[in-house]
Amino acid sequence: MTLKYRWLGCVAMSGALGATQAWAECVTPPLPEGVPGFAVCKDWPAYDGQSITALSQIEPDPTLNEAPDGMGLYDLKLAVVSNIDGKPLARYAQASVYSSDAVRFDGLSIDTARYKLTSDLRAFGVRAGFTGASRANPFEQAVLSLYVREGNTLRPVLEQLAIETRNGEWDTRCAGEFSHTKRTLDLAKTSSHGFADLIVRSVTTGTQNTAQNDDCTSRDTTGKTVLTTLRYDGHRYVVPKDMQGI
Repeated sequence: MTLKYRWLGCVAMSGALGATQAWAECVTPPLPEGVPGFAVCKDWPAYDGQSITALSQIEPDPTLNEAPDGMGLYDLKLAVVSNIDGKPLARYAQASVYSSDAVRFDGLSIDTARYKLTSDLRAFGVRAGFTGASRANPFEQAVLSLYVREGNTLRPVLEQLAIETRNGEWDTRCAGEFSHTKRTLDLAKTSSHGFADLIVRSVTTGTQNTAQNDDCTSRDTTGKTVLTTLRYDGHRYVVPKDMQGI
């Protein structure tokens, strides 16, 4: 039942640019030594010669000498980078984006699916993973945010959609109930304020474990697919409260 949201590192890509010039490798931004955080780099297939970097590190707490085992608030720094010379083409920075406490922030990944929001504007996604500390009440969640490039800046247009959630309650041996909700995004043919509407497909699977003598049996039930349309309000897509991440 483990969600693998920890970024898997940078996938290097090289190729010819014209006759002589080669693309540089996708470079993961460095974290300061000893500072808890995560960093990732991924090539952007929609745009030749561009990559996306994401870095999130813990923010210093003036009341503490050091962060207690990575617990605290984490910032987020994003950049679209040229693979030709390594220079940033657009940036985004925001403080206190993720919180890590009883539910621990445990990784980042970049999503380069085809989020074509207008005829000439594509978004990319950043996924953050979280894991609960309780063994009797397990919890894992991945949240998705989408960003678009506007000149030399990046702007969030969808924030903290819970794209996958697992939780449950059990006796730590067998008996218990678990739930797994997974969501996917599709582009609708309709639009709002010039941006394509987003169709969210949500499917929830329930699992019930029962102890019988020395055996532990499981029974799964899958609910109907629920469709929800997210519409752009001129600034961002409005996410219902029950679909927002932690």
